[in-house]
Amino acid sequence: MVITQSTTGRHDAGDVLMVTAAKLAFDLALPTELAGSKTMELPDREITWIRHLYEKAVGGFYRVVLQPQGWQVYTGKFINWAIQFKSSRIEEILPVMQTDIVLENPAMERRIVIDTKFNSIVTSGWYREEVLRNAYLYQIYAYIRSQENLDDPLSMNATGLLLHPSIGQTVDEIVNIQGHDFRFATVDLASPVSEIRKQLLKMADLYYF
Repeated sequence: MVITQSTTGRHDAGDVLMVTAAKLAFDLALPTELAGSKTMELPDREITWIRHLYEKAVGGFYRVVLQPQGWQVYTGKFINWAIQFKSSRIEEILPVMQTDIVLENPAMERRIVIDTKFNSIVTSGWYREEVLRNAYLYQIYAYIRSQENLDDPLSMNATGLLLHPSIGQTVDEIVNIQGHDFRFATVDLASPVSEIRKQLLKMADLYYF
């Protein structure tokens, strides 16, 4: 993928990333370092940069495919802690929560909170060769459990999805914790676009598309 001078001028060079991400999301040309039909210049390999690009591509895909089907797709949505008491200065130091992607369909009573990461889904553990990265697990757990509210029916059975690219292995595991399904899955970015589409829909349990 090449961004030419005719696409971005000297006054909007800062928008190159957004333009690239938008095209990437629409075409579903997700970034990969494997050989393929599309290439993209990477001025640096900072994981934060490529992670945001991956997040935008996945979020853009769900928006293009699901919104016409009655789904609401939110990206970068801030969610609040269920605070019942607070001291005077706690808000100055309390971390904010911001989800990567949220899929909602009130008619189907579905809410899926997706957190994207651009690294291996597992790491070495103290007593086991491979374990899920605990910080990511705690994060998606906090996103789901902190939002439980009887006045918000979708929050009571919301699903959490931790979505990584396949790095040497394929993972697709589900566990139910305190009434909520948590799915830990990988998507193979080296697959054809049609196969990536199937994988992303499967990860959200949307088999009927």
